[in-house]
Parts: sequence; C-alpha cells; structure tokens
Amino acid sequence: MAEAHDHDHDFESTQSGASETFPQQCSALRKNGFVVLKGKACKIVDMSTSKTGKHGHAKVHLVGLDIFTGKKYEDICPSTHNMQVPNVSRIEYEVLDLSEDGFFSLMTDDGATRDDLKLGENCTPSTPEAVRELLKSSEAAGERVVATVWKALGEEVVKELKAGKAN
Repeated sequence: MAEAHDHDHDFESTQSGASETFPQQCSALRKNGFVVLKGKACKIVDMSTSKTGKHGHAKVHLVGLDIFTGKKYEDICPSTHNMQVPNVSRIEYEVLDLSEDGFFSLMTDDGATRDDLKLGENCTPSTPEAVRELLKSSEAAGERVVATVWKALGEEVVKELKAGKAN
C-alpha cells in the first residue's frame, strides 16, 4: 500500500485569483486596446486584416508599443485564433519625493510608503529636474502630486505625474 507522503503534492501559490492575462479572439482586438506581443504588454497602435487566403483564415497584422519601454513589436495571427490580453491596472499614489538615484517615494491610500519604482524615460515628465520642479511648484500652490502607476505582467512603472488638490 502507498504511504501517505507519496501523495503529497507541492502547489505554487500566486498573488491573487486574478490572472495576468486573458484570451481574446484576434478579430475582437481593437486599436488602443492591449495585447501581449513577444511576451510584452503592448498597446495596439495599428492593426490591419488581410483577406481570407485559399486555406481559409484571414490574418490580422498587429503593431503594438510596449507600455513600459515604448519599444515597437509586431505579430501576425489568424483572425480566429486567440491572443493573450494583459490585465493592465492603474493605481494612483501621492508623490512624496524623488531620491538622488531616481527612485520615487510614494504614499498609498492607507498611508504606507513604497520606494521601489524608478523614474523612467516613458514617464511624463521624464527628467529628475522636471519632476522636482513639479513637486516644488505644487507644494507652493498647496497641491499634491499624484503618480499614475501602470501594472501588467508582473511589471510596474510610473507613467505620469500630475498636480491635484490636496485632500
């Protein structure tokens, strides 16, 4: 008879029940929507459909820009096949500061801070000087600076900063 420990299985746990991607038929994708191209979360900037060939499937040509780096990716798939669509979430944090080495100090709604996101060239504004100037001018006007953080496929990046009324 088999021992009880022979049936022990090791299951990896994930962060939450939500998947990082979901399937969607290629023909249902739309410009300005999101898709996974070459393993990267991309925003679709151009798509075109070719006519059905003699072997049946119309092809969809997708052009997308990586939402984190801005790099261009392309792919072609039959219109009836599924593509993976990333679950892209946007979270807003209050910006407290920008360190000398380019890391943001951000405050969550519950008052916790995080210091693990770096200023990148795809952020608006993208230079440390412009960010510090925005922080200084907002503070002088009694406003706070809010960072919009995009998260997809386990990556996070600060996409834009804007000044808003202090709560």
